[in-house]
Amino acid sequence: MVPLVWVYVRDLSGTHRDEYFFATDVTLSAKAIIEMYGARWNIETTFQEMRSHLGLETTRGWSPSTVLRMAPCLFVLYTIVVVLYDALSANRKVLPLIQWNGKHHVAFSDMLAQVRGYLWREWVFQHVPGGQQLRKLPPATQKLLDYGLCQAA
Repeated sequence: MVPLVWVYVRDLSGTHRDEYFFATDVTLSAKAIIEMYGARWNIETTFQEMRSHLGLETTRGWSPSTVLRMAPCLFVLYTIVVVLYDALSANRKVLPLIQWNGKHHVAFSDMLAQVRGYLWREWVFQHVPGGQQLRKLPPATQKLLDYGLCQAA
């Protein structure tokens, strides 16, 4: 038998459903248990973004050895994109994001598109034969090409 702490949360306004939280650490207060539950959303968002944009938990590799190789690589890729985006935005090397009403935070898909765009502009087009020719295109065409390439998977 394992000792358990049970926390019942009831919304008195009636707008949210009742919630039940459990913890096996009996030294935690009810407030700490609820705060830990709220903090898990960062982890949930990370997994959801990795599934959507990087293919985590897809059927392309279900053998144990593939899973043990692929999942850590995807976590590293996710981390590299976030860190690179942060460095590029600090140095003002990424384009302004498209904003709309109700959007308050940069999503991983935005970060991924911005990092892809930077790599296309500053690495691929600078180092492949003929890549410099892109600069001769009209700015509107450059912008369209850049948007199309950085959104492509």
